[in-house]
Amino acid sequence: MGNRNPETTANLVLEALAKTQQRAILLSGWSGLRSDNLPDTVYLIDSVPHSWLFPRVAAVVHHGGAGTTAAGMRAGVPSIIIPFFGDQFFWGQRVAKLGVGTEPIPRKQLTTERLAQAIQKTLADSTMRERAANLGAKIQAEDGIAGAVAVVEEIEKRGVALLH
Repeated sequence: MGNRNPETTANLVLEALAKTQQRAILLSGWSGLRSDNLPDTVYLIDSVPHSWLFPRVAAVVHHGGAGTTAAGMRAGVPSIIIPFFGDQFFWGQRVAKLGVGTEPIPRKQLTTERLAQAIQKTLADSTMRERAANLGAKIQAEDGIAGAVAVVEEIEKRGVALLH
């Protein structure tokens, strides 16, 4: 998510990555980040489909929007959610409660140390990683469209008027 000072956020993230000795792909999105002076272990990209990228990473750090959270769960990898506002806090708590990610770190409370600890936890906690993989497999096996159609058909069968 964009913010007023993307360079400060980028520096915080880079420090956490250096502290944990991890590589990263940063999605610049709306943030305005530039690739100037990034270490060789960090790749900056404007956009990429989550469905392609997330299954290829060890963990996903994101804002906790419903779509991004769903993509992380579907990929079967742990999430570290940094909520900014709205339903992002709910999704952060949901991910933590399911045991497929760390406790959320509200953006206003984000520090290098907290992010580094969350990164280390997602990489070291084999139970969390297993839960995330199992949830991802269940979601991938589910035919959500067929389920939604069945619900709508059942509602219509009962004579409930649907708005067209």
